[in-house]
Amino acid sequence: MEESLLQDKTFDKKDFTQHALAKGEYENCSFTGCDFSNTGLNDIRFLECTFKGCNLSMAHLAGAAFRDIQFTDCKMLGLHFENCSQFGLSFSFDNCNLSHSSFYKAKIKKTLFKNTQLKEVDFTECDLTQSVFDKCDFTDAKFENSILEKADFRSSYHYSIDPEVNRIKKTRFSLSGIPGLLDKYDIEIDPAH
Repeated sequence: MEESLLQDKTFDKKDFTQHALAKGEYENCSFTGCDFSNTGLNDIRFLECTFKGCNLSMAHLAGAAFRDIQFTDCKMLGLHFENCSQFGLSFSFDNCNLSHSSFYKAKIKKTLFKNTQLKEVDFTECDLTQSVFDKCDFTDAKFENSILEKADFRSSYHYSIDPEVNRIKKTRFSLSGIPGLLDKYDIEIDPAH
């Protein structure tokens, strides 16, 4: 099957669960209100594309390439980003729900996560150096042997990060987030009286 190169195309309210997105390379394309849930995006390359209000939940990402991608208002439950092509992997998330997804061993330095649900997300061995987490919910997210150096968690909440098994040099936290660094010690911290 011949792969296509599509540039500067707009896809509006397309249901790719009925008709699969054609294999190929999509450059500077815009996807708005599209449904990719449970579809195969395997080996498809996305370069400088935007996804707005799309549902990508449980999509298969084996070999998929995401380079300089913006996800806004997207539902992205249960995605396995470790299966993506790691070459040039770069994206940002604004007001998305990535709960139950996995970034296992992904190298995603300088990634922006803004107003994003990251509940039960697996960041094990993920390189998040200089990433910014702006108002993100990390309820039950997993950080183990993760590189979080110079990352910014100041406005985020519900995280539990063990400083002994994660690299957190120069990582920024707010005072209210300190308990999330001490969870494993099962101690109680009361606000100053």
